[in-house]
Amino acid sequence: MSKALLYDSTICIGCKQCEQACATQNKLPYNDSIAAEEQQSAHKFTAVLTRNDKFMRRLCMHCEHPTCASVCPVGAFHKTAEGPVVYDVWKCIGCRYCMAACPFNQPKYEWGSLNPRVRKCIMCPDRIAAGKQTACAEICPTGATKFGERDDLIKEAQERIRQNPSTYLNRIYGLHEVGGTCVLILSGTQVEDFGYPASPKIGDTPLPEYTGRVMDRVPDFIPVWSLVLGGIYWISHRRNEVAAAEAEEKKNGGAR
Repeated sequence: MSKALLYDSTICIGCKQCEQACATQNKLPYNDSIAAEEQQSAHKFTAVLTRNDKFMRRLCMHCEHPTCASVCPVGAFHKTAEGPVVYDVWKCIGCRYCMAACPFNQPKYEWGSLNPRVRKCIMCPDRIAAGKQTACAEICPTGATKFGERDDLIKEAQERIRQNPSTYLNRIYGLHEVGGTCVLILSGTQVEDFGYPASPKIGDTPLPEYTGRVMDRVPDFIPVWSLVLGGIYWISHRRNEVAAAEAEEKKNGGAR
């Protein structure tokens, strides 16, 4: 079975120990200045956001059917059997299709580096392979971030909602979105308020399936480039949506 993380924002105290543990695990810098940054970046894979005294973590969702892996032309991204979506820097050619395709805006680019890479949370695959928890789950003092089997965490999340209907919204974000993810979120407030895309916008269908559906329905005599363009039509639109954010990240990265 696939491993997963359950994040319960209602018991998160905003201590940011998950940020510190993530930085240590991935050999990233972390200080008071970085802790104050309420956004993810190439040097901050997870971020704890605060809105009206409510907390929310942002991190890679580790989709069951990752779009970043499906659009990567060289296989730099792949999903392991245990659940994490990992990245091979030695295969990456810097095309950044993953950044345009990800519905959760997770892959970040090292704009300020002379040898830039794409960076994101990879869900501690070495720790998981060794039978350990992820670093963020192990350090969490309240259990707001919990690691385990995805099916077991879904049952636990459903039971928490059942027992405390006034505390939680009646939804598990990540249960069905884009075919399901290996990060599941419980909250008493809308996750969209913290930058997560709305469920109706991204849908329940795994995004890699769209290309396959187009190809299944087009006769063999249609030129292959028509198939390709049709299959990645949505990626072009995603590029427009992330262009402004990408330019801002480039500006901020270059200033470091």
